[in-house]
Amino acid sequence: QLQLVESGGGLVQPGGSLRLSCAGSGNSLDYYAIGWFRQAPGKEREGVSCIGGSDGSTFYADSVKGRFTISRENGKNTVYLQMNSLKPEDTGVYFCGAKYFRPSYDPGEYDYWGQGTQVTVSS
Repeated sequence: QLQLVESGGGLVQPGGSLRLSCAGSGNSLDYYAIGWFRQAPGKEREGVSCIGGSDGSTFYADSVKGRFTISRENGKNTVYLQMNSLKPEDTGVYFCGAKYFRPSYDPGEYDYWGQGTQVTVSS
């Protein structure tokens, strides 16, 4: 059974950076597409970025393109989300999810989830 644990959230000023980690255990993340999602209070969970399992292809929501970078470190069974030039609207709980086959922005397609990590962008 795959388990995911997110870390790296915190409070940061606008324009700052954070790196989120999604660490896997119980199985190799190589077998899965991994997605990063965020959820602001009162809003639905939205896809931010995802990465393919087989080819490592990466995808970004328009709202984060050019500012966020998703990557894998297979030796550590971890997927990262580097977030630069953060804005107040990036605030939310960030979750990573894992699914089989192709990556997707639809949270309903994901089979495994972490507990989330809070990101707050505020001055």
